Amino acid sequence: MKTIGKMPQQEKVRYMQTEKIPVLVGKMSAPTIVSMLITAFYNMADTYFVGKINTQATAAVGLVFSVMAVIQALGFYHGHGSGNYISRKLGAEEYEAAADMASTGFFYAFATGIVVTTLGLIFLRPLAILLGSTETILPYTIDYLRIILIGAPFTMSSFVVNNQLRFQGSAMYAMIGICTGAFLNMGLDPLFIFVFDLGVAGAALSTVISQMVSLTILLIMTRRGGNLRISFKGLHFGWYYVKEIFKGGFPSLVRQALGSISTVLLNRAAGTYGAPVSDSAIAAMSVVNRYLMFCYSALIGFGQGFQPVCGMNYGGKKYDRVREAFWFCVKVGFCVLLLISTISFIFATPIVTFFRKDDPNVAIIGAVALRFQMCVFPLSSVVVFSNMMLQSVGKTLRASILSGARQGLFLIPMVLIVPYFLGLRGVQMAQMLADICSFALTLPLIFGFLNEMKRMEKEVTTETLIPEESN
Repeated sequence: MKTIGKMPQQEKVRYMQTEKIPVLVGKMSAPTIVSMLITAFYNMADTYFVGKINTQATAAVGLVFSVMAVIQALGFYHGHGSGNYISRKLGAEEYEAAADMASTGFFYAFATGIVVTTLGLIFLRPLAILLGSTETILPYTIDYLRIILIGAPFTMSSFVVNNQLRFQGSAMYAMIGICTGAFLNMGLDPLFIFVFDLGVAGAALSTVISQMVSLTILLIMTRRGGNLRISFKGLHFGWYYVKEIFKGGFPSLVRQALGSISTVLLNRAAGTYGAPVSDSAIAAMSVVNRYLMFCYSALIGFGQGFQPVCGMNYGGKKYDRVREAFWFCVKVGFCVLLLISTISFIFATPIVTFFRKDDPNVAIIGAVALRFQMCVFPLSSVVVFSNMMLQSVGKTLRASILSGARQGLFLIPMVLIVPYFLGLRGVQMAQMLADICSFALTLPLIFGFLNEMKRMEKEVTTETLIPEESN
């Protein structure tokens, strides 16, 4: 029996448009869930190992995470932008157009990474201060940030190829590349930090080397299983490609760029309202954010398995299957998040303490923030899958609104306003309040689109019946 990743493209598309939805989404999402969990786990590994240095080093990693989020945002912008296009073109059996976009999206991302590296290194110290570094945290932030910026082109390109493989239905190949890099990072972290005595810089070096190895393996995977190959021959310039990448990738850019801004503001607010234990407050919020990213990773992985199913069926005008896949994912996601929320709420203090044992203030502040977040965490199932569906079918405006809601439209005002009245408690509550508002915004947008698909389905049915009636 052939696996999905080894099927030729035509057979893969037919499979995506005919297999039972629960089976299909399950097969597509299993490797992406594993990839996301392991990726999140190795992100937490940096926090865990660096946490053994001191509180300032832990805080520095949390601050630089905002820059890493921007790098990831630009990678996902090109990866989702080209990947969504590829998925729809494969569904419509336009294979040459899909192949050209694969190469174009990759090289655009690598060039963008070079620009980010150059500008970041030029303004390294001002950037570290802007992120919210105190005088005691600043040296650690600079050491970690410098190396992360150097690896930006490879990190961005890795995200692009990973997403393109997923959108082609080759999630297993994508998983191999991502997981190899993740395991390597977890092995190199203690080696560089403690054995070679590189400290926080060792954690950054471990991350960058792992991303380079991951990218190399992912590029090898593009040459197997009938996948679209990356080549200079397929690289094209012109507004058409810029526009198509923008349409499919802008929601991801909005979500993660605003997420980066809100994280900076959140860390600065924690430092301001957490006085006289500002470093502990920043470290606590950094730990909570990393843990939440780990919890979210399973949901995002499930959604990434849903996206190619959505894109190829939408491209093939099989709108009933898109709706079925959406509701299946929402129901399963809600149940899983409810379980995660319950466990995390009960064991909030041990979870935070695991990352920073020597500072009781980190545990106290972080546990409260984590419990607030877990109260509304299951609602994210509706928000995330709605956003992914709108993005996969090319509804750029609505997808961008939802993408920016949780981390920008609502979180930024919450971080700026609520702590003014509630102090540190407002910092801890900000994300929970933003999630409630995001859920309320999602409902009218997604139900409007679902009704729109029902009308489109009727039009397709009518067009199919007319020739038969004329005979």
